[in-house]
Amino acid sequence: MLINKIVIGCDHAGYALKEQIKQYLATKGVQALDVGCYSPQSCSYPDIAHALCSEIQSGAYTTGILICGTGIGMSMCANKHAGIRAACCSDVFSARATRMHNDANVLCFGARVVGYGVACDLVDAFLNQEFEGGRHQPRVDAINALDESEKK
Repeated sequence: MLINKIVIGCDHAGYALKEQIKQYLATKGVQALDVGCYSPQSCSYPDIAHALCSEIQSGAYTTGILICGTGIGMSMCANKHAGIRAACCSDVFSARATRMHNDANVLCFGARVVGYGVACDLVDAFLNQEFEGGRHQPRVDAINALDESEKK
């Protein structure tokens, strides 16, 4: 894997798949810090997204994975954090392209949308792809500038 250290989190709907993905990552030599949730008991997904994004914002991690029922709620919450470019993906092309073109640093997907096999393929595509930079860099810079404009 190109990226070998990530942070991972989920809500109750994503708990079982998160546990499977953690095992999968371990077989690939990827270290994963689990920021919750830790059971299938109902929890607040914004809290988990915030915990994951805080790890990335601190510089301890560069990349994360968030799992909920659809992936949409987690991506919405994650994208409220400065410096986070979260993408909700359910196909390999999008998971790869969002790294190449958007320099996404958080992959989100839904446990009720994708199964274990597709989830593993998404993780592989996301963690094995580099940002291309070049013609894409000005667009990523523009995204990052939005974070700065919100501070004013």
